[in-house]
Amino acid sequence: MSLISKRSTQDSADMNSISMNGIGIFGGTFDPIHIGHLRTAVELRKALGLDEMRLIPSATPPHREQPESNAEHRMAMLKLALGRTSKSCNLELRESGLVADDRELRRKGFSYTIDTLKELRAEAGPETPLYLCIGMDSLIDLNQWHQWSELADIAHIIVAARPGWHLPKSGEVLEFVRAHRATNKEQLQETPAGKILIMEMTLLPISATGIRQALKRGESIRYLVPDSVIDYITQHQLYTDTNNPTPDNPAQEIQ
Repeated sequence: MSLISKRSTQDSADMNSISMNGIGIFGGTFDPIHIGHLRTAVELRKALGLDEMRLIPSATPPHREQPESNAEHRMAMLKLALGRTSKSCNLELRESGLVADDRELRRKGFSYTIDTLKELRAEAGPETPLYLCIGMDSLIDLNQWHQWSELADIAHIIVAARPGWHLPKSGEVLEFVRAHRATNKEQLQETPAGKILIMEMTLLPISATGIRQALKRGESIRYLVPDSVIDYITQHQLYTDTNNPTPDNPAQEIQ
């Protein structure tokens, strides 16, 4: 049974500024946040007509390497990338509708997406659409996630896929997609959760791993990361190699 039917409309009080257009959820370690993250989040929000897209850093991801920078640094860089402070103490936003949400950093234990969705559903109420945004690589391994088959009970799942994408040829993930798949955005408006929509996008070929490696080599990361984040990385000497320390300004090419 869907968890949505169990929620009271009173639960929406904590998100009374959110209308029925819905909330996007865009998770990751953001180690560091980069232009690829930001452009994907902006384009998904626009394409889906969302009120806001919440960028939620993972504190302790259960299915990948642990972040190199601590939670405080990663949240600070995310806030710098997004811009001005909102009236809500735990949120950062700007005109683009991107919001930094630190709930997983405040929560102890592994950062399970199902727990985050349950929290957001309780806050938003039963009628507000929630959109969990993931990449095709995450969809392929979705059955490795904690309580993965319950995700669609709480939110729609939006899959950002590069041109030429392919679904698994068999298995429980394929059956899950077939059971919930939507063929267009209009079908998402019929219910606040329960659909999977694959959206083909031209994703920027930028990775946080590549950025960290470039910094360790003393190379420029200009135009890959917002300037405010570059300044923060320089100030705190993040992602440095002791044998090749970060230059005073990693935005500049090393001569």
